[in-house]
Amino acid sequence: MADTTPYRIEPDDRSIPDILTLIRDSFAFMQGRIDPPSSMHQLTVTGIALTAASAEVWVIGRPPFACVFLTPQDTCLYLGKLAVALDQRDEGHALRLMRLAEQRAKALGLPKVELEARVELTENHGFFAAMGFRKIAESAHPGYDRPTSYRFRKDIS
Repeated sequence: MADTTPYRIEPDDRSIPDILTLIRDSFAFMQGRIDPPSSMHQLTVTGIALTAASAEVWVIGRPPFACVFLTPQDTCLYLGKLAVALDQRDEGHALRLMRLAEQRAKALGLPKVELEARVELTENHGFFAAMGFRKIAESAHPGYDRPTSYRFRKDIS
């Protein structure tokens, strides 16, 4: 059985290319489903290394089969790029990383965790709601006259 303890990636970690592949593979189902396309298309190995240096990149597995990016902001911890390999889904890895985000927010003295989800990804909205997140805002990507994503928040007590 694989170790399911999340660990933090350093900017020079040799598994960063694996993280990029993990994100691309696990976000592939969005292709043609969300508009505009996912920002993961602009993600690079260098970009992940920079995120690891300026924020936090956490993974599960060697090589990684689940990941999340955590970025401290003024009033919250922003959770992004939550990804779980297709063959590892329904094993509790996303839940484990969501709980880690809450722990990190507390450790950093931040009162809430926030994330964004595309309007079309209704199954994600349900998962986040089940985790105690509530929708707090809608936004539109540049050039769009309709909401393209929702912002969700969970207050940490």
